[in-house]
Amino acid sequence: MTWNVPFMYETFLNTWKAVPTTLKLTFIPFLISVPFAFLLAMAQIKKVRFWSRFAQGYVSFVRGIPVVVLVLLFYNTLPGQLAAIFKFFGSSFNVYRQVPGITYAYFIFSLTAIAALTEIFRAALSAVDKGQLEAAYAIGLNAPQAYVRIIFPQAIAVAWPNLCNLLIMLVKNTSLAFMMTVKDITQTAKLGAALNYCYAEAYTVILIIYVIICLILEQIFRRTERYLNRHLVK
Repeated sequence: MTWNVPFMYETFLNTWKAVPTTLKLTFIPFLISVPFAFLLAMAQIKKVRFWSRFAQGYVSFVRGIPVVVLVLLFYNTLPGQLAAIFKFFGSSFNVYRQVPGITYAYFIFSLTAIAALTEIFRAALSAVDKGQLEAAYAIGLNAPQAYVRIIFPQAIAVAWPNLCNLLIMLVKNTSLAFMMTVKDITQTAKLGAALNYCYAEAYTVILIIYVIICLILEQIFRRTERYLNRHLVK
């Protein structure tokens, strides 16, 4: 088997242009999920009657579903159901044309991120000694001040490695966005492979680019983690 090296080089350059789309598919769902995950985590910690059980059920349910199944359910099945509903009510809204595939991608990746981030926040907040919160109240701080000044900084340091794992997981999940006609890394390379019949080379390029992105993220998080834990260094 002869490898088409010039094709790989050209495909790498073309595919690298799709990296911003992949990063948007990673960070936008992450940012969307942060407030929802935090509220669900706090509901579990504070044992809020309904929301605590809802959070537990949501996390267990979503974490048990493969992302590809969510893609098939929401992108391949839901639009047809919505189109039938709009047609029944006499609406001219065209779900297929007016809702781009990247919108479904943001929604699906946010669902999975909320579930994972809820557990990360819950574990990190629970790891902080409860006595510190009581001490904060004793010196006159109210709840928001205590959490912002004392609890959150420590919880973030505890959660940081897991946040890195979550972002890397989201980066890898974006490879499924091609199923929703999103021109990301995978879709761009696959188009080049289909035109030139160089699938092995194209898939190798995809692998290389994803490894580069994940390594860069890992290095950023490692350096930031050392900064967050600087007070532990003797």
